[in-house]
Amino acid sequence: MKISHTSPDIPLSTQAGGQENCAHGVRVQRQVTEPTSSARHNSIRRQLNLSNPDFNIQQLQKQEQLTGIGRIKPELYKQRSLDTDDGTRSNSKACGKLNFILKYDCDLEQLIVKIHKAVNLPAKDFSGTSDPYVKIYLLPDRKTKHQTKVHRKTLNPVFDEVFLFPVPYNDLAARKLHFSVYDFDRFSRHDLIGQVVVDHFLDLADFPRECILWKDIEYVTNDNVDLGELMFSLCYLPTAGRLTITIIKARNLKAMDITGASDPYVKVSLMCDGRRLKKRKTSTKRNTLNPVYNEAIVFDVPPENIDQIHLSIAVMDYDRVGHNEIIGVCQVGNEAERLGRDHWSEMLSYPRKPIAHWHSLVEKR
Repeated sequence: MKISHTSPDIPLSTQAGGQENCAHGVRVQRQVTEPTSSARHNSIRRQLNLSNPDFNIQQLQKQEQLTGIGRIKPELYKQRSLDTDDGTRSNSKACGKLNFILKYDCDLEQLIVKIHKAVNLPAKDFSGTSDPYVKIYLLPDRKTKHQTKVHRKTLNPVFDEVFLFPVPYNDLAARKLHFSVYDFDRFSRHDLIGQVVVDHFLDLADFPRECILWKDIEYVTNDNVDLGELMFSLCYLPTAGRLTITIIKARNLKAMDITGASDPYVKVSLMCDGRRLKKRKTSTKRNTLNPVYNEAIVFDVPPENIDQIHLSIAVMDYDRVGHNEIIGVCQVGNEAERLGRDHWSEMLSYPRKPIAHWHSLVEKR
């Protein structure tokens, strides 16, 4: 593999004071292509072919056939009534309602959020029910995430869970409370049922005292969650067995820091049958939501293996203190969805030609 050398409950009854007590203190790096060497091709063959049992495609496929007997296949249990005749999910806006309570503790400078219940959620499972749970953020900070417990087989879950967000009162005007309602799925990607966004806290009646709210859960798909976009090009040279992905730039990334910005870098993983063979990353761009990279990452993939691999791309936010956070992800390959599959097919149809596209980022499950 070759790559450009770049660096890379508290009770809700907490006494709240009056509003008057709260408002106090109101360079571009590019890949240099080297001649093809048999040693480089041997590297990927060792991981994909017979010389390395861990990544033997034929062996993995045979093992999958043997172990697949009696295995539950979740795709067989999708609820047909929720899909249209062509298999796509209907664009219904009826996603139910969410009931929650907001309150601000002026002494502790904390926003208190109690998620009470949801009603009339859409059925996502074959049984005609769902397994709902709720994720909650106080945007633009996405590092502090809270999540309710999963409630099994119900369209009217009662959560009754309390979450705390430390935030100065004067900062509330610039913050948004974001609820994402999901259907838990043990076997595949969790389904996003919908979302609720609350802002303008100071305009709420009775705030900072207890406010009981009912909000419609807005229909949204995973792809509609606005995490930003990433542009990159793909190029494959069959004679050299060289796969090049050039990370060009990103735009409108989700702010992950309290400053309203992020420190993004891009991590690219070469995948085969759920196994990561190699990973590389770009340099980190500081304090920006629109980074420009122009950095090439090269993987050596022999032509006989190109249909068996795919690329997983993750845009990350660097954190010098805590853990690096995932902003969003996308995939390209034969098994990818929509643009990810089309981009890959276009690359294979036009060898030796870089093909560039914008890709929307989605949340990783």
